[in-house]
Amino acid sequence: MEDLGTGLWAAELEDLFLRVGGRFSRVEPRRRMRDYVRGLLGPVGRKNGWQLAEFAGHNTPDGLQRLLAGARWDPEEIRDDLQEYVAEKLGRPDGVLIIDDTGFLKKGVTSAGVQRQYSGTAGRTENCQIGVFAAYASSRGRALVDRELYLPKSWTADADRCRAAKIPEDRAFATKGELARRLVLRALASDLPIGWVTADSAYGQEWGFRRFLEEAGVGYVLAVPKSQQVKSLAGIWRIDQLITEAPEDAWQRVSAGDGAKGPRVYDWASARLPVIDFFDGDLPTHRRWVLARRSIKRPQEIAYYLAYAPTAVTVAELVRIAGSRWAIEECFQAAKNECGLDEYEVRRYPGWYRHITLAMLAHAFLAAMAAAAIERGTEETITAPSRPSPWQKSGNCWQLAIPTQHPNTRGLFTR
Repeated sequence: MEDLGTGLWAAELEDLFLRVGGRFSRVEPRRRMRDYVRGLLGPVGRKNGWQLAEFAGHNTPDGLQRLLAGARWDPEEIRDDLQEYVAEKLGRPDGVLIIDDTGFLKKGVTSAGVQRQYSGTAGRTENCQIGVFAAYASSRGRALVDRELYLPKSWTADADRCRAAKIPEDRAFATKGELARRLVLRALASDLPIGWVTADSAYGQEWGFRRFLEEAGVGYVLAVPKSQQVKSLAGIWRIDQLITEAPEDAWQRVSAGDGAKGPRVYDWASARLPVIDFFDGDLPTHRRWVLARRSIKRPQEIAYYLAYAPTAVTVAELVRIAGSRWAIEECFQAAKNECGLDEYEVRRYPGWYRHITLAMLAHAFLAAMAAAAIERGTEETITAPSRPSPWQKSGNCWQLAIPTQHPNTRGLFTR
């Protein structure tokens, strides 16, 4: 962070400010935006109003509070600029859009959307707000690119409460899955080059969300619960029962990418599902898959996925997409620890979007600078050149074939 005032960091940050500066019609909020983002990036102990104001050299936090609460600017426009920036700095044709939600612990009952609800961040039911986020990940890096605040029915059914929190009158109740669709639609309409979408089982288990992605022509690898039903012309199974009966040679050891402790290697089983003519037509460009990840040390721990992928996809590519989902957790951790994503003091709906958007902008800047540093290092380095069973093998992959008779799941995998 000490490089913020000098050299490449200062020039890149100034370029970013110029990119978004036109969204502010007056000089005062434009300057306060710059001070706010610099504070989010700076060595500030807790990134609340007073400490950010002190870092910026302000006598009081009033100016920064007005930036979030009263100044005239649209965080949706900054979000569009942010997506364009990430596309430019991190974009790759096989980029992955990752959907997940995170909790923001709060006290009281006046913060927009707050109630006692389950927070995956805390791992339990807490008084909190929930934000649904989209992150973009590629071989160059990862960054948060969009967000929506989840409003429970306890809020959307109370017009007076919504009015007090400055929630727009047309903001009706939407499930987290519906919010996820909004994020995906906006990302697909942006400059972000997106080849895949991935998400955890809260989103993957929704047939409507999967079908929405298929109709958009986007490949996906989505986690699903073990009780997920797999329906096709070959039959109907619970996914855990189907995977339990997979032949042992259907499993292969593949890395899902590097983690903090090196390659994340698991055993994976995968199989293509039969084509559904009604949805796919005579010459389908994509196929559906079932996928399972089994821990090597604890083989009883199995995670399950449904996938929709181009016909020429490899299992290694499906595994890569499944493994990329953890990039959004790293984004949450970095944005909270380094950019104050969760340290806001606003209670009203507009303030939440404004703080979160500026924190995402700060995080995207760090991601861009990290990508640039890696590329500079790379340029200086000389690199080396680079049966009755529905499980039937076709070429180098397994697929679920349509049997001649309606299958009985008992004994499907006997050999």
